[in-house]
Amino acid sequence: MTPAQMTPDDGADRKPQPPKGLFSRQGRLRWIARRVIMAGVLCIALLFGGFLWFANAVTSLKAPDGVKADAIVVLTGGYLRIEQALGLLRDGAGQRLLISGAHPSTTPNQIRKVTQASPDLFACCVDIGYDAIDTIGNANEITRWIHDHGYKSVLVVTNNYHMLRSLHELRRADPVTEFIAYPVINSDLTRKAWFADPDVLRTMLAEYGKVVLATLRDWVGIERGTGLRTGNDTKTAARPAS
Repeated sequence: MTPAQMTPDDGADRKPQPPKGLFSRQGRLRWIARRVIMAGVLCIALLFGGFLWFANAVTSLKAPDGVKADAIVVLTGGYLRIEQALGLLRDGAGQRLLISGAHPSTTPNQIRKVTQASPDLFACCVDIGYDAIDTIGNANEITRWIHDHGYKSVLVVTNNYHMLRSLHELRRADPVTEFIAYPVINSDLTRKAWFADPDVLRTMLAEYGKVVLATLRDWVGIERGTGLRTGNDTKTAARPAS
């Protein structure tokens, strides 16, 4: 049949054919592999970019001058943090101090002697919480202490690398209270090549990983534990140091 003899219906049933091999088993596997590789590269880029943001945020943290709040809380993890918090209390930056997450075997007198704090200051204005076992527990222990005393603004004292996760958990547990960061800076990360120090880099990566997991947990809606020895985030456990 010549082209001149063809009728309009002669090619009507001829449908465009997909490229050969597109829907073959091998073709599907190649398509899936490319998508998996692209997704992996994207995830790596996002994680790397997030770490750069985290590192910049941590290294940029500075203790505010002349700051005041209703109260002060310090998350245990080193006596330097407690010393800074007691110094803020002594200078009138807050009315009262909670030391959150103390080990049950640690006595108030031991803390006072190691930090060389005034006995009168300890007896007057320091509470110690023994119930928190992790950062989530710190947030719950601190939140119930805040509500027991009716505070509206609180200074948060912890290490600079630990501050972002601490604030995340605190604001998750208590979105009403104003939490003011007061980072404890052991060394000025802005003046050293911290990324070349294996110990510092390991700490930063570990803390960043915890921030990522905490964020994903909240996005997905996974229920977090109480982080408390009692398993109850409403029972008051902090008690005066005296």
